[in-house]
Amino acid sequence: MMPLKKPTAIKALLWLALMCLCAHAWAGQVAGTVMQLSGPLMAKKADGKVKILAIKSEVEQGDTLLTEKETYALIKLIDNSEITLKPNSSFVIEQFSYTAEQPEGDHAIFSLLKGGLRSVTGLLGKRNKERFEMKTPAATIGIRGTTFVANYVAPSAAPSAGQGLAPGLYVQVLDGMIHVTNPSGAQNFAAGQFGFTPSIMQPPLIVPVNPGMQFTPPPAFSAPSSASGAAAGGSKAAAVDCIVR
Repeated sequence: MMPLKKPTAIKALLWLALMCLCAHAWAGQVAGTVMQLSGPLMAKKADGKVKILAIKSEVEQGDTLLTEKETYALIKLIDNSEITLKPNSSFVIEQFSYTAEQPEGDHAIFSLLKGGLRSVTGLLGKRNKERFEMKTPAATIGIRGTTFVANYVAPSAAPSAGQGLAPGLYVQVLDGMIHVTNPSGAQNFAAGQFGFTPSIMQPPLIVPVNPGMQFTPPPAFSAPSSASGAAAGGSKAAAVDCIVR
């Protein structure tokens, strides 16, 4: 039995190296492009480095995007979906893969750790809506062909950061429908409805009126992304990424 140990160990090391290479390649895949900015936007990469992003910067799988207190950021993903981040937000692109000719490979998994965003469904969500997940500490959001706003207020957030809202996940559906679920329950929300999930220990609830959610990006964010990107990214310097070490 002794002669078998060395080949087995070598196989194990080769398998581990292959897994590391696959993870590195996965993390570096381009997921989208920054189209609009109103302030600083940073990306913490999978390897721990931090980059300051500009208009036309690419974002990748594995990136954690961080907005400052005055920053709105519009990200157009490769399937033409859009994520607009609010100020003081932390958002992770856990996995995003889309190829027009290969719908079986569709995957979109995000995490909203704090702050808020507006999500506009793209081609992936229209053909494979069950493969879209927007995770938060309180619940996971699924889509049914949708434009929605989500805001997560962490229990430790300062009152100003949560705009006076109690801790939890808040949602507003502008178009279509979303499905919010956690271990305590599930709830569908249709266009025009608002929802609140206090924590993972409590089920999602429909609330009758806007509980105080605010989403007010600059007017330029309402312009077509291609036009706004060209206007804002006209200078060569706007496309330069800076690495913060």
